[in-house]
Amino acid sequence: MIVTRTPFRITLGGGGTDLPSYYGEHGGFIFAMGIDKYMYIMLNPPIVDDRIRLHYSRSEVVDHVDELEHELARAALRHHGIQRKMEISSMADLPAGTGLGSSSAYLVGLLRALHRYRGTPVTAAALAEEACHLELDVLGKGIGKQDQYMAAFGGLTVLEIERDGRVAVRSVEIGASALEAFLSNTHLYYTGVRRDAEAVLRPQDEAMRNGGHDRARVEDSLHRIKDLGHRILDAVEAEDLDAWGRLLHEHWCQKQRLSASVTLSGLDALYEHVRSEYGVLGGKIAGAGGGGFLMLYVPDGHERLERFMASRGMPRLRYGLAARGSEVVLDLPAARAPSPHPIAAGG
Repeated sequence: MIVTRTPFRITLGGGGTDLPSYYGEHGGFIFAMGIDKYMYIMLNPPIVDDRIRLHYSRSEVVDHVDELEHELARAALRHHGIQRKMEISSMADLPAGTGLGSSSAYLVGLLRALHRYRGTPVTAAALAEEACHLELDVLGKGIGKQDQYMAAFGGLTVLEIERDGRVAVRSVEIGASALEAFLSNTHLYYTGVRRDAEAVLRPQDEAMRNGGHDRARVEDSLHRIKDLGHRILDAVEAEDLDAWGRLLHEHWCQKQRLSASVTLSGLDALYEHVRSEYGVLGGKIAGAGGGGFLMLYVPDGHERLERFMASRGMPRLRYGLAARGSEVVLDLPAARAPSPHPIAAGG
């Protein structure tokens, strides 16, 4: 059996600029953090059964990879030339659709396991690009590149995306006390609402591709979000955390210009209330928006804010930094391919 552990992520700045429709013309910028909440993939070839058994929120048992309904697993297995005789299970610390990159964490974790199974070493960058190829090119998903890279690299990380799609990855280092203060002051609250990131991003992506008045509005907002991302990075590297909090509020305002689907009914009023009554300097909805986790920066009065949010049915998620990206955490020798399978063309 092979078990991989892959971190989820929170985006700190530049979200939305990692979509091809934007970075293909202007380049993209992402500042994000891997968190110690994980997707676990367990891979084990059965001894006496030639079928594929896939276990996630439901179970599938099929005779051939092409029959799988789970598109990420189907694409990954096809890509690695595995047509049958495999059992894969997944478990996660957090539910899907919460804005923390769970789908890409699943794919990156599965690809990491498949590379170990086949005995083919792979770097974090190659793993991220392999996942991007499958999600963006093979499956045609209207998403960006940050989730795959953050799943592969983890850490406190900057992604500079060139117009041709190449990604430069840089690790960000801050002092231990500043990191502790950042984690203490930057709260995550679960809204209880799940959403499809691709559906939330679709209006933005379509506006950038189709042109017209909506494109001008979305493009200008993304320019501003990218600039804010650089300023957020500068504030965090300078360990000026209150400046980070105030910039988070600017990001909130800009994000709302992208699409009505990035906000939730009633959340704007809640956000303004905690800013005026609980000392919150800024906030954002994790990921593409439309649900999942609400991030709030508050320099003090933590317990008071937690009690208020809990009274609204939104518990706080305690989290830490995941310094590493996707990795194999268990490898029992029986889980080995008899000989390397050729990877499908286009990999």
